[in-house]
Amino acid sequence: MRTPYHNIAFDLGGVVLALSYEGAVRRFELLGLSDARQQLDAYRQRGIFGDLESGTITAEEFRVELGRMVGRQLTMQECYEAWHGYVESVPRRNLDTIQLLRQRSYKVCLLSNTNPFMMQWAQRDFDGQGHGIGDYFDALYLSYECRTMKPSRDIFETMLRGQQATAAETLFVDDSPANCAAAESMGIRTLCPHDNEDWTVQLLTMLE
Repeated sequence: MRTPYHNIAFDLGGVVLALSYEGAVRRFELLGLSDARQQLDAYRQRGIFGDLESGTITAEEFRVELGRMVGRQLTMQECYEAWHGYVESVPRRNLDTIQLLRQRSYKVCLLSNTNPFMMQWAQRDFDGQGHGIGDYFDALYLSYECRTMKPSRDIFETMLRGQQATAAETLFVDDSPANCAAAESMGIRTLCPHDNEDWTVQLLTMLE
């Protein structure tokens, strides 16, 4: 029996890329943000970090405000390097599985709470071989561009419209239980691995 899923949406951090919350905390602490552990979150940012990821402030406005918080002027490069602390690795098995899905004619997209600093890296050399993240997905639905964040219903609806897919045709892979619950409430089937867990075999089994 053929799978009902034609559209597969992936989260970025903790799913496609292995996330390092501790790495990000350390780098923001090095900038002078003493309460970085309280300020940062692995799933949904708050404060100016959430404002950046929801698109309500620009990267420049974030730089200025973060500088005010740490008591000194920061450069864009310092902000970039701090955010990049979240990146632990991009497992090749994940990219190979995404490429396999596209070869099998699935629509494959990214649906991520993220920001311009993370995308600056991801669009440049995501796989370490000179390919940007856009080379692996048919479309990118990024919170700061969509001006809304998961688990908001709006960002899921934006993704479904863009993919020209129904909820029943869509499978969503995210390591946040709250995000998966929001998707399930709309009729989207989900796979919710633990953060940085290998989900590839389970996903391919679900599609068989």
